[in-house]
Amino acid sequence: MSDQPSSSEDLSGTEQPFVGHLVELRDRLLYCLYGVAAVFAVLVFFPGPSALYDLLAMPLVRALPEGSKMIAVGVVSPFLVPIKVSVLASLGLALPWVLYQVWAFVAPGLYQHEKRLVMPLVVASTLLFYAGAAFCYFFVFGQAFPAIQRMAPVSVAVSPDIDAYLDFVITMFIAFGVAFEVPIVVVILARMGMVTVAQLKSFRSYFVVGAAAVAGVVTPPDPVSMLALLVPMCVLYEVGIWTAQIFIKHTQAPPAGEADTPA
Repeated sequence: MSDQPSSSEDLSGTEQPFVGHLVELRDRLLYCLYGVAAVFAVLVFFPGPSALYDLLAMPLVRALPEGSKMIAVGVVSPFLVPIKVSVLASLGLALPWVLYQVWAFVAPGLYQHEKRLVMPLVVASTLLFYAGAAFCYFFVFGQAFPAIQRMAPVSVAVSPDIDAYLDFVITMFIAFGVAFEVPIVVVILARMGMVTVAQLKSFRSYFVVGAAAVAGVVTPPDPVSMLALLVPMCVLYEVGIWTAQIFIKHTQAPPAGEADTPA
């Protein structure tokens, strides 16, 4: 009688870990959903969807001519748009919790030197995205909307639609949030060996040209808004070069023979 295990027994040994990973993934996704739902429930009661939209619209409302208000073209827009804002705000506020669940799922399979690379990048990318969106709301909108109103013809009554304004704000938040991720992209490219630090330094002029093109496309048509995106991107590019040197030094795999097992 053969002592060799059957093929079905070999498969059963691999199926159990695979099913366990699927169960773990399901649980983490549910935790993410519960976190977003909990934040949404809080925001619905306080400050409420309407108050959230008023807060979001404040930079534009301040720039409108005295007596002007935003309008709602759609029949259900006064109800749906504030709800959309609440959902998006819930996703934004729950982002650290969602990223923690992602980290908890992948961290057991990472080596120590990989953790020293991934965890700081996850935290930094989250903070940079928040910083980009906040910079857009508090500075760019405050400068761009008054400039746009000054360029409007006298014969035009400015009454922006609330749905169109929400689409514009989301686009701008994503544009500035992603633009502020420049250091993360630079660090990843350098750490993966796709470019060297010396090459990154030599690419400065090309990056400035590319950043100017991006700023000209995604920002409102005024020089202040364009510079408000261009200057931070250039500064963050330099920060990325400086940070890449540190990460490359402290996140290398240990020499052959030294233990570096997953935690």
